[in-house]
Amino acid sequence: MHSPSLWQALHQRRYLRSGWPWRCAVYFLTSVPLGAALLACLLVLALAGSLLTVVLVGVPLLLTLVLVGLPVAHVERRRLRLIDPAVPLADAHQNPPRTGPASWLRTRLQERSTWRELGYALLFGCLLWPLEAVVIGSVLGVSGGLISTPLVMATAGGGEEARVIKLWLVHSYPAAFAVAVAGLLLLPLLAYPLGLLAVGRAQLTRLLLDAMPHQEDVRVRELSRSRMRLVTAFEAERRRIERDLHDGAQQRLVSLSMRLGLARLDAREEPLAGLLAQAHDEAQAALVELRELIQGIHPRILTDRGLAAAIEDVADRSPVPVDLDLDLPHRFLEAVESAVYFAVCEALANVAKHSRATRATVEARVEQNQLAVRVVDNGVGGADETDGTGLEGVADRISVLGGHLLLSSPSGGPTVFRLLVPCTPAPDRRLDAPPAR
Repeated sequence: MHSPSLWQALHQRRYLRSGWPWRCAVYFLTSVPLGAALLACLLVLALAGSLLTVVLVGVPLLLTLVLVGLPVAHVERRRLRLIDPAVPLADAHQNPPRTGPASWLRTRLQERSTWRELGYALLFGCLLWPLEAVVIGSVLGVSGGLISTPLVMATAGGGEEARVIKLWLVHSYPAAFAVAVAGLLLLPLLAYPLGLLAVGRAQLTRLLLDAMPHQEDVRVRELSRSRMRLVTAFEAERRRIERDLHDGAQQRLVSLSMRLGLARLDAREEPLAGLLAQAHDEAQAALVELRELIQGIHPRILTDRGLAAAIEDVADRSPVPVDLDLDLPHRFLEAVESAVYFAVCEALANVAKHSRATRATVEARVEQNQLAVRVVDNGVGGADETDGTGLEGVADRISVLGGHLLLSSPSGGPTVFRLLVPCTPAPDRRLDAPPAR
């Protein structure tokens, strides 16, 4: 089958030699038993549910009637691949917010797609399959009746006459065989209206069972909220780890270092004095490494004093001199502050490692409900966010918050690193940092 769609195949000469006519025939032949079974199911559920509602037994039956479109739609989406395989229909249903049958049932009853699928099931069971039975019966009946004329003449007509599809009589075998040849010639011609009917049937199925645009928007919004929840949970976990290290392991290391220092002062004899000095130095080095680790996980200054103070702190520790122009009059959501802080850290780290710059500038202010941050250096340029410098990860992290990373780094410089992140003030978070310099 060379054509990607049935509609395109109908316009080509090789349509009759392709598998499309057989696909259409199988589609309509399977519609008849499925539709008949569906009609019987609908009638039983409707009648039994209505009669038994007075004793409450009918309520589950009526709920089943409402939900009968779900399995029907599942089967129809798969059957549609016979005549329209190019773009499979997506399931339009959302995952329930909680586990359990009650949450599942509540979610399904509130979805528009459930009611559209019920409408499709009613249309299919009450109208479509009888029409399709008439069509496929006419196609097979007319052509089959013509082709079987010689057999009818030999068996029922005693070899003298045969009635052709109950319309006219033939009185000789040559005439009977001529009618059979006409039936064989008619059969491929009937494949074209059958294909056209299948195209219309596929479009109707897509119209009723495909995900609507608003459902796609809902799905996108749900994915965005899910990503935001993951980021928030990730930031909370980072803060917990930082707090545990700061209040636990770091305090123990400080205490150990002090005790080793006191013991070192009291020790006069070797080799004890040398061992205590070595242990004291290693404890001091471990304490420095732990503080750097805590700083990389989630700096305490960001939690306590806000984004402006945290940017000042990272600028003070930068090997490249950094000028600051910060106008951040209030605190922001924790996820926003954390993402912007680590983005600035990554930008300044790249300035120190790759740009060969002698000076950099960090600007941050709120512009039209967006936190705008610029990091500019006077280096050689040529930065690329996809070359493993960490900027690609920054861009992904900012995009979760609905923000954008804009990088301009022509060869020869300067490099301009710009962030735009939607932000709202966080009134429950105090701004204890001194004014930014």
